[in-house]
Amino acid sequence: MALTGSQLVDVNEVLELQQRCVATWHIQPIDNPYSGMLETVCLQCRQNYELWHQEDIARAVDVTDAEIARVKRAIDGLNQRRNNLIEEIDKLLITRLTELDVTPAEDATLNTETPGSAIDRLCILALRLYHMNEEVTRETATPEHRQKCADKLEVLLEQKADLSRSLIELLDDIVAGRKLLKVYFQHKMYNDASTNPYLYGRKKAS
Repeated sequence: MALTGSQLVDVNEVLELQQRCVATWHIQPIDNPYSGMLETVCLQCRQNYELWHQEDIARAVDVTDAEIARVKRAIDGLNQRRNNLIEEIDKLLITRLTELDVTPAEDATLNTETPGSAIDRLCILALRLYHMNEEVTRETATPEHRQKCADKLEVLLEQKADLSRSLIELLDDIVAGRKLLKVYFQHKMYNDASTNPYLYGRKKAS
């Protein structure tokens, strides 16, 4: 029996998780009732959820410079953890490929992004869909504004459908050996005191 991408990760489960988390976290405390791969997907979703709302604060004009500085530092930390968890998702997929004894074909090709990156983009789309729908249904908005946002919502839904379908196809190609999953496990240089010239320069000066 041929392997399918759902044996790596079920994309429909990922979509349901992201939609549930984004909706419920706006009305109740953040939780993570999942295990295995989905637990990591939920952790990654949390970073995007918190990033979204910190970015909102960062663009406010009625807060102090000290608050903006605090928010910018929070954004930096959240973004680093978000990137780390994208790579952790890919790492778990590589482990699963080993368990399934998947061997890439000699002519297997690389994709422009990994499944972890696509899952991250789907999470951001879940946030955009939630907040765009808020604008569509906002009673204090003008009819023109609501219609404009409704048009954007349709585009976002189309993008979600296209991206989720592409991710399913990529996972199918990976387990079939047609695509190679390769992860570079990079890090952001500016968060590392040994690679950020400003940070190690200050350390040396002191």
